[in-house]
Amino acid sequence: MLLDTFETERLILRPLELQDADRLYLLDSNPEVMKYIGMPALTAQEESLKVIEMIRDQYARFGIGRFAVVEKDTGLLVGWSGLKFNDSQINGFKDFYELGYRFLPEVWGKAYASETGKAFVDKFFDEMKLKKLYAYAHCENGASNRVLTKLGFTKTATFTEPEGDCFWYELTSKPN
Repeated sequence: MLLDTFETERLILRPLELQDADRLYLLDSNPEVMKYIGMPALTAQEESLKVIEMIRDQYARFGIGRFAVVEKDTGLLVGWSGLKFNDSQINGFKDFYELGYRFLPEVWGKAYASETGKAFVDKFFDEMKLKKLYAYAHCENGASNRVLTKLGFTKTATFTEPEGDCFWYELTSKPN
C-alpha cells in the first residue's frame, strides 16, 4: 500500500497527521525555508492544520501525497518529502506526478532530501509502475537542483513562475 509507513536508513516516512501541525508550522513559517517556494511563510499555526488537511485529502483522492519525515535518532519531524499527483497546471503540464521535499534548516546538509527522494523514486517505479516522474525547483535554489540531478532527473526546460524562473525536470526510468 502506498500510504504505509516505511523507513530509510536514518528516517521514518509516514503519512502526515493532524498532531504534526506544531512541527509543520516550524517548517512553513520559516522565511528561509519558504524563500524559493512561491508562497508566503505561514503566520498562524492554524494554517498548518489546513495544509495537513489538504495533504490528507490528496491521500484520499489519489492514494499518494507528501509524507512526514521523522528522524529515527530524535523522533522529531524534520520536514516532508514525497510524491504528489498534481492536478493543477504548471509549466503547461497537468495531471502529473511530481517529487517534492522541504526540510528544517537545522537538518540541511544531512542529505535527507536525497535519501527520501531515492525512496520515493523507487516507490514510483517499483510499486506504482509508472513511466514519468516530474520535479521542479527555483533556478536559484542550488541545493534542490543538485539533489534532483543526483537522483537522476534531467533538466528539460526553464519556465517562469511568479517567484522567478524555475527549472523543470523529468525522470523516465529508475536510476541504477
